[in-house]
Amino acid sequence: MNPVVGLDVSKGESQVQAYLDKGKPYRKGFKVSHTLEGLKELFDFLEEVKGKTGIQPPVVLESTGHYHSPVVYYLENRHYLLIIVNPLVSYRAKSSSLRKVKTDPIDARHLCELYYKEDLEPYKKRGIQLLNLRNLTRQHENVTGIYVQTKLLFQSILDQVFPEYRGVFGDLHSIVSLKTLLEYPSSEDILMASEEQLATTINDLCKSRSLQWAKDKASMLKAAAARNPFEKTIYKSHLLSLNMYIDMLLQYKGHLSKLETEIDALAKEIEEYNIIKSIPGIGEKIAATIISEVGEIDRFTSPKKLVAFAGIDPSVFESGKFRATQNRITKRGSSRLRHALYMAVGAAIRDKRKARTDEQLLPRNKRLREYYDKKREEGKPYKVTIIACANKLLHWIYALLKNKSTFQDIA
Repeated sequence: MNPVVGLDVSKGESQVQAYLDKGKPYRKGFKVSHTLEGLKELFDFLEEVKGKTGIQPPVVLESTGHYHSPVVYYLENRHYLLIIVNPLVSYRAKSSSLRKVKTDPIDARHLCELYYKEDLEPYKKRGIQLLNLRNLTRQHENVTGIYVQTKLLFQSILDQVFPEYRGVFGDLHSIVSLKTLLEYPSSEDILMASEEQLATTINDLCKSRSLQWAKDKASMLKAAAARNPFEKTIYKSHLLSLNMYIDMLLQYKGHLSKLETEIDALAKEIEEYNIIKSIPGIGEKIAATIISEVGEIDRFTSPKKLVAFAGIDPSVFESGKFRATQNRITKRGSSRLRHALYMAVGAAIRDKRKARTDEQLLPRNKRLREYYDKKREEGKPYKVTIIACANKLLHWIYALLKNKSTFQDIA
């Protein structure tokens, strides 16, 4: 016998169906809740199937974001083999049926049948490490999005209170800039203070700089306040909003710094991290995002499947004698992986900068830049060329991860 149990996971509950062998369903399907009581019922059923066949059944379920997490945690601690299926794979199997029926019991049956049709990879313990990294990189992306929106709101209010403040500090959103503005939010406050007071405040906020630097900034701040078109702040609500946004920006900076520290520490424990970072143009955050989204490279039997997972494969449309003249990419799979690849390509093929600033940037990827220039010379549009470069980069990533080698080994 070759038993298997399929779980159609949804929010807070799962539909359960067991097969004793191919084409031999066992008992009628039933639902269990994702509580200790419900999961105990699932475990007892698995033990029943094990007693019936003499073989511990593997459990097949779809990857459903975080909904499947309680089930995975509970069964993994009880040493059950788990097979977590990409939803695209299970959807393709369901679509092969002539009858388009969508119910939880039928979906659980499909997962069991898929086990007998496909050579499915078992869930690996190391997946928890990769999922932790994925959760952190996605959280970093979410907080970054909120941080960017808050910066825009902050700048909008600043333009209505103290537009001349821009340019005093090299980075408007640096900690010393934000905290100085928190102490002196209007030109009135700055004009009332002496240059010595301003210099002392700035020097206390930025110990890494010299006192002379603080005095120069205090002088620039005085000049900016004198030029400010808003001599007096009429709307006190603007000052309240300005302080609120500064507090939020400082908090988000702290959250992002903490996330980056955690991501870096976790990523360094994963072998693939240094492999991906060996590719010129790929930095720490992009490398962490790529390996967390790709997961176990053994899931993909060819680079084309990895390309399809990233959604940068062409969507070909043909019918009879009709051939579509424009084939866009499918954009299926991981949008975060796709975005990370675009960022990596942009960094890798960037134009040469001045030598003084170029030293502070990641090294360019000469091979990818040559490929980019070749495609542009062939007359390919910019976006088409970027996608072609992302495709090329993903093929390199696949080869490196499969062979556990660095970029220098294939260069």
